[in-house]
Amino acid sequence: MKAQVARISARFGLFLWLLVCVGVYARADIALFLEEPHGEFGAFNPTGHAAVYLSDVCAESPTKLRNCFPGEHGVVISRYHRVAGYDWIAVPLVPYLYAVARLDQVPSYADDKTVAQLRDEYRRDFLESLIPDAPDGGTPRGDWIQLIGAAYDRKMYVFQIESSKAQDEELIEKLNAGANHEQFNLFFRNCSDFAQKLFSIYYPGSMHRNFIADAGITTPKQIAKSLVKYSNHHPGIEFTASFIPQVPGTPASKPVHGVLESIVRSKKYLVPLAFFHPVIAGTFAAGYLAQGRFNPNHYAKSTFVIPPDKVADLRVEPRSVSENRVRLESRKTYPAR
Repeated sequence: MKAQVARISARFGLFLWLLVCVGVYARADIALFLEEPHGEFGAFNPTGHAAVYLSDVCAESPTKLRNCFPGEHGVVISRYHRVAGYDWIAVPLVPYLYAVARLDQVPSYADDKTVAQLRDEYRRDFLESLIPDAPDGGTPRGDWIQLIGAAYDRKMYVFQIESSKAQDEELIEKLNAGANHEQFNLFFRNCSDFAQKLFSIYYPGSMHRNFIADAGITTPKQIAKSLVKYSNHHPGIEFTASFIPQVPGTPASKPVHGVLESIVRSKKYLVPLAFFHPVIAGTFAAGYLAQGRFNPNHYAKSTFVIPPDKVADLRVEPRSVSENRVRLESRKTYPAR
């Protein structure tokens, strides 16, 4: 067991080292984060979570976007349920993944207690106006924990496609000018619907729901599948698929499933259904086999870093990164990294 943990920690440490060395991509990108389900809710709803990463868009605040400064890593945007009354919230990439402001602060191993501490410290430093303390002055309960430290809870697949400055500008203008009030609905306006909305600004028609495999509900796995299919039909557009490993220390996340897949692949659902309603069970199985099969591991075979042989393509000089880091730390405001 200790040897296995050591191997996982070493692999994760290599991932962090590469990410620090690499910095950012030489071009702008928009990426779908397909995130595995975890915990009790993940056992009930194994469809996971969808978020959107933008390499050249950053967060002036959790609800206001801007263009990135040199040395910044971009932002992750997603629709959330019951988080300060907002529909979407923007979090810098590194805090979203690891609940810290800088990559050199990321632990190689973190248990539940450590994760909770990191999240609360980051909340108090940068998000207290959005997520205030509990009445007793302690850590508040709620779904805000989804905003930061996602890589402690689950493995994430990254489906990344090139974008342009003009597209980034359009997204910034639309989200900053639009109403940002909670609209979450699990069936009709969920996190995947929001991701589809953002991608339609960049590539209209690149994502769509599946009325057969998912009973009309937009799911993270389906929009990832449709994005891969879109990239195959447009080979001139640069596209990559990879994954972000879960930080060792907490229970491993579970494979992400579609709606019919979650029924067909689960004995606790399929066996009773097949016994009492064999025709329905057979219909579900046929629908899944015909429309619902998609294995993200088939596409994501590396870590979420630019390969070492691409380091020469960096556009950010080390001096710019260092100067920007000092400026951000001295201000003690919402961190752009």
